[in-house]
Amino acid sequence: MKTVAIHTPTDDKTVTNDKSARTRMFDLAELVKARLTLLVLLTTAAGFYLGAQSPINYFALFHVVFGTAAAAAGAAALNQWWERKLDALMRRTKMRPVPAGRMRAAEALTLGVVLSIFGVGYLVVACNALSATLAALTILIYIFCYTPLKRASTANTLVGAIPGAIPPMIGWTAACGTIDAGAWSLFAILLLWQLPHFFAIAWMYRDDYSRAGFRMISSDDLSGERSASQSVFFCILLLVIAGLPTFFGIATPVYLAIELALGGLFIAVAMRFLKKRTAGAARLLFITSIVYLPLLLAALVLTKS
Repeated sequence: MKTVAIHTPTDDKTVTNDKSARTRMFDLAELVKARLTLLVLLTTAAGFYLGAQSPINYFALFHVVFGTAAAAAGAAALNQWWERKLDALMRRTKMRPVPAGRMRAAEALTLGVVLSIFGVGYLVVACNALSATLAALTILIYIFCYTPLKRASTANTLVGAIPGAIPPMIGWTAACGTIDAGAWSLFAILLLWQLPHFFAIAWMYRDDYSRAGFRMISSDDLSGERSASQSVFFCILLLVIAGLPTFFGIATPVYLAIELALGGLFIAVAMRFLKKRTAGAARLLFITSIVYLPLLLAALVLTKS
């Protein structure tokens, strides 16, 4: 006997609801910049682990990562709310949920405020006031300094690197309650790492940034010489600074050997960008920066003194 499938309007409604739910989840992940937030969590966790005494309190580690995740997600949502009209002008950002019209601006603002306040408040209760203060400072610099500065000065990249370098300090202070040389060394590493990372991005998308009126060092750098030469300079400086954890007794000499190898590779790729000055060379520098950081953090964690 032949079986006949009966199609009902309910089936269409279920499929539509499933697609809507998936789209909504994707939009939320895009709004809070999930990939960037994940990187923040990795650096926060590494900072906690390196600053903690044995045995590691994994409940405390969860608390600082969770609170920092909420604060970072809130800052990202507020940034996209603020820049929604400018994002609509750029090819790489015009399909974000707010400029594309899939999410109302008021929703993004509300979610950003709620997550930011919740994240900072959670850190106060579950960790300590110092880690919460650093998280609040991260949000304030990111939203009220870096975001408006993007249309005012090329210094925005350096200023924007500051909130990106604070998360390992949040982890460190949650573990030991103080900011010492070890915490500052992690801050310096993250600060310097971001510069060649963002110089590569800014040069690849310089036309996009110009359309939105963002003032980047790549805006009038048609040849790529300025972006590439500064990338080489900060990669060399990073090679030196990234060795500080060994001298401060945070990591063993094995870390220093690994750091020098990774730093040398980073410099070589940056010099390739300076020599070729092509989109492909800039993209390779960007990819190398993404690979470099987790490997460096892993080396730090695995060689902790």
